[in-house]
Amino acid sequence: MRRFTQLFLELDQTNKTKAKVAALLRYFEAAPPGDKLWTIALLAGKRPKKAVRSSDIRAWTAERSGLPLWLFEETYHIVGDLAETVAKVLPPAEEQSEASLQYWMEGITALADKPLPERREWVQKAWAQLPEWERFVFNKMMMGGYRMGVSQKLMVRALAQHTGKPETELAHRLMGDWRPQDTNFEKLVLESSAEDNLSRPYPFYLAYQLDEGPEGLGDPAEWLAERKWDGIRGQLIVRQGTHYLWSRGEELITDKFPEFDQAPELLPSGTVLDGEILPFKEGEILPFQELQTRIGRKKVSKKIMERAPVVLRAYDLLEADGEDLRGRPQRERREKLEALAAQLPAGQQLLQLSPRLPFQSWAELAEIRAHSRAARSEGVMLKHQEGIYRVGRKKGDWWKWKVAPLTVDAVLIYAMRGHGRRANLYTDYTFAVWKGEELVPFTKAYSGLTDAEFRRVDAFVKKHTRERFGPVRSVKPELVFELAFEGIQRSSRHKSGVALRFPRMKRWRQDKPAAEANTLEDLHQLLAAYGS
Repeated sequence: MRRFTQLFLELDQTNKTKAKVAALLRYFEAAPPGDKLWTIALLAGKRPKKAVRSSDIRAWTAERSGLPLWLFEETYHIVGDLAETVAKVLPPAEEQSEASLQYWMEGITALADKPLPERREWVQKAWAQLPEWERFVFNKMMMGGYRMGVSQKLMVRALAQHTGKPETELAHRLMGDWRPQDTNFEKLVLESSAEDNLSRPYPFYLAYQLDEGPEGLGDPAEWLAERKWDGIRGQLIVRQGTHYLWSRGEELITDKFPEFDQAPELLPSGTVLDGEILPFKEGEILPFQELQTRIGRKKVSKKIMERAPVVLRAYDLLEADGEDLRGRPQRERREKLEALAAQLPAGQQLLQLSPRLPFQSWAELAEIRAHSRAARSEGVMLKHQEGIYRVGRKKGDWWKWKVAPLTVDAVLIYAMRGHGRRANLYTDYTFAVWKGEELVPFTKAYSGLTDAEFRRVDAFVKKHTRERFGPVRSVKPELVFELAFEGIQRSSRHKSGVALRFPRMKRWRQDKPAAEANTLEDLHQLLAAYGS
């Protein structure tokens, strides 16, 4: 655990890619196989489910530290991070544990099956054996909110240097339905197994944002254009008579979309499609928010399926007849995809081909892009005809050219402390627009400002607080921000009657008084023009 905590500190103290990779490599060279396996799992997002409620953590901490619960709660609100608060207020460790990361992770995983008194005893015993920083990391892992400040891509790079295996092979190995409890480092990373690869998807290729327009990309004839659909990116795999559906976040979502149970009847074995899962009904793409009724549910009811049926709009073919096509040019993969689509049964709607957007000039494509929202898309995708399917976000062959976001000027009315390095600052805000003489809250946002701007807003919040509601403060309604968002729709859950998609702060309108912020009527006009 000490070695893993040191890795955490090294990663947290640098923003340099080379330094992060070097720290990971040193760790992999020194750590035992079980610790390496769990570290890979944590960095790949395969964390144990939260087994202890935060209310129990707070009560056990107050009990062990001797603090009244109310005083611990006040301390927590000031610090802003529960794991850090617990680590700091507990008495010093009574002994120094030499247990490994594997030992602690297996213990945390087993907590879910223990009765509450046994959980309390085990957790408090762990606290008594760990010094402050190790205790902090232990708390993060136990509470299920662990982040190490490093991407899986960098972890794979370090692992490739450690093992001598290609990054692409390792990235493929680490995707799929595996758990550290059911495998070991040798089997996961070093051994080869055809059975393990049956359900495994390919690492996704991610596009770069095109901000200045496509003129610098050269001859338009060298590029394929299509819509950038607003859904869930996914890979549909059909192998040996069964199917698997994976999200870009490496989550197996087969059970959430039973519509694809018919995929083995529609596609030949050894097929992997890359595309967008879209809510689709009566020939029309539905708003993205309709998908949210299905995300996070353990069981999808017939009613939900009838309300928001889905399709896969495919835009790439990664495997055909069991052959990996990623090294083939985009042009060739597209031709094979179109040939496959032509063989699908007439009338079926489940699997659709994402159509090309024919264009002769960049100006013509710009005109097509301008009408993206009417087509239920976020813009256009550009893919070089000779480009291969790469791993991760690589510049050059895939570009996303999104339409400009919708914007509105709103007034800051509530603020809450942030998380992580912003735990001591008020950085999570609620915004309102005018309805007559009343300010009506309609959205929250917590990104888009610089660190210096966040500090200035934090100072304003502390100086102009009107009321306190636990960690939330209501503030004097003076500050105006331009908010950007990707979409707007009706909502019965919000007082304003609208909900925004991906709201963020575009800029601080220090030139505008609160009285000149937008109105609820303005939002409803945007809803009529662009919403649903």
